[in-house]
Amino acid sequence: MKTDLRKPEVGAMARRNTFFEDEKIEKKIDIKQLGRTLKYILPYKKILFLVSCMMLIAAVVSLLPPRLLKLIVDEVVVNKDYRELVLVGSGLVLLSAVEIISTFIQARSMGKMGLNIISRIRTDIFNILKQLSFEYFDNRPDGKIVVRVTEYINGLADFFSNYVMMFAIYIVKIVVVTVFMLSLSPVLTLIVFATVIPMLTIVFMLRSALRKMYTAHRFKNSNRTAFLVESIMGEQIVKNYNRIEINKNVYKQIHEESMNMWWTIVKRSRLNHPVVQIFWHAGTLCIYGVALAMILSGNDLITAGVVITFTTYMSSFQDPLSQISNIIQELAQVSSNLEQVFDTIDYPLDIKDKENAVTLKDVKGNVDFNDVTFAYEEGTNILEHFDLHVRQGETIALVGPTGAGKTTIINMLTRFYDVKDGSVAIDGIDVRDATIYSLRKEVGVLMQDPFIFKGTVLDNIRYGKWDATDEECIAAAKMIFADKFIQKLKGGYNHVLEERGSGLSAGEKQLISFARIVLKNPSVIILDEATSAIDTETELLIQQALDILLKGKTAFIVAHRLSTIRNADCILYISNKGIAEQGTHEELMAKKGLYYELAR
Repeated sequence: MKTDLRKPEVGAMARRNTFFEDEKIEKKIDIKQLGRTLKYILPYKKILFLVSCMMLIAAVVSLLPPRLLKLIVDEVVVNKDYRELVLVGSGLVLLSAVEIISTFIQARSMGKMGLNIISRIRTDIFNILKQLSFEYFDNRPDGKIVVRVTEYINGLADFFSNYVMMFAIYIVKIVVVTVFMLSLSPVLTLIVFATVIPMLTIVFMLRSALRKMYTAHRFKNSNRTAFLVESIMGEQIVKNYNRIEINKNVYKQIHEESMNMWWTIVKRSRLNHPVVQIFWHAGTLCIYGVALAMILSGNDLITAGVVITFTTYMSSFQDPLSQISNIIQELAQVSSNLEQVFDTIDYPLDIKDKENAVTLKDVKGNVDFNDVTFAYEEGTNILEHFDLHVRQGETIALVGPTGAGKTTIINMLTRFYDVKDGSVAIDGIDVRDATIYSLRKEVGVLMQDPFIFKGTVLDNIRYGKWDATDEECIAAAKMIFADKFIQKLKGGYNHVLEERGSGLSAGEKQLISFARIVLKNPSVIILDEATSAIDTETELLIQQALDILLKGKTAFIVAHRLSTIRNADCILYISNKGIAEQGTHEELMAKKGLYYELAR
């Protein structure tokens, strides 16, 4: 039996969706969901009106030449009236010019409108992603999020820029051709529709099956992208643990799943063309048979010119009909794309401002956790009935085993997550009642893993306060002793850093992050293992800077280094869903309990 290299052992499955697990989207999105795109189309009503007029003109003009052909056959050839030949030729030239101009205008207008529509969808999904809580990102690999805002929307861009326009053109042509055919022979037109209706029924049935297949393929493709992004981001670990060959085999399995599903789609979609051709050829034979019978019976309504003109219109009818069947199949893929794009756009914003949210001003820094209970997963509480009351200017250190809830506490204070029960308040104001902007302006967090953006050192320091001057940024860097290494960089403060700070040591990245928070100067400061990547000598210097920075401010420090926390006003040992021990360093050491064992 073939081994599946992707999946972990039984019991190791996390709640986070991974590259080996298809996403689950409960909503059924089909033609009704496409109607939602109308809100993106409606702002361009004037363009739509212009395009509609151009389409109608182009459709009518393109169908007039067969009428002129009938005139040539019945009048010029049969009656030998060659004077009308010059007029007919001039008419054909004029009609061609009108068709070319109208088609150019409609193509250019629709192209611009399609580009604007996709631009708005891209903007909307990006804006939503910036507002979603950490829960959304915690439950999905980065690759599965990236593919939604890139590949899926690229598919939509192609559809709106090309296929929507063509679909509308073909519909208009079919309507106009139908009118022309009815004017020639209602009987023969009836035969055409007797063929087309069952044909389209089968095409729509094929499309319904294809939509489900496209959705399944999107999931497999998303898994592949997720694994690819994960492998790139963890390249050093992959090489260090000799996972190259294993990862090659994992990728091969994921890639084969995607390709096999695509091949199934290709085989099913290939049925579309023979279905159209079978019905069309059958209908054509019926038309020739009926027309011949009517001519032989002496029916004056059918002439050679009528038959030639009608069959010409049939060609004009067949081409848009065949193209529409192809577009219907493209629609199956587009609806699959929309399914996942709108899943992100519609994702509930659980962390957002209330209608009458207040703006935090003149924050003193009194923080209260009142009977807080919290769980990332239903039924598995991290904290239960947690109470903590911190007064202005106090420094609180949080220690304890991994997973006890130290970072969870600060996540609720910043509203990265909301409490399930109880409340968290700053200066007596529930953080859920304050605007998110003002809350995060007053509460600054320095995390264990600093993120460096591509740009200059000054831009990275200025990230939290864009109106800061160069002098203010430099002063912040000097305060935490980052100036020494920055001056050594080529270009100094104007040195352009690469994405994720490539080329800098972990400690240097963290020093730039320290400079950010010094510049931001929030009322409440949170340090989450912020000195873990910094050497002891630099940490001592930073400790001096922090003594100045934290003066009069409320601070929460999550750390394992004794030197970082021993001077805190209160140390909390977090364990068993709450506070197991609390006190100063000396008090806790005298108890010889959990903290004492940790310190030893």
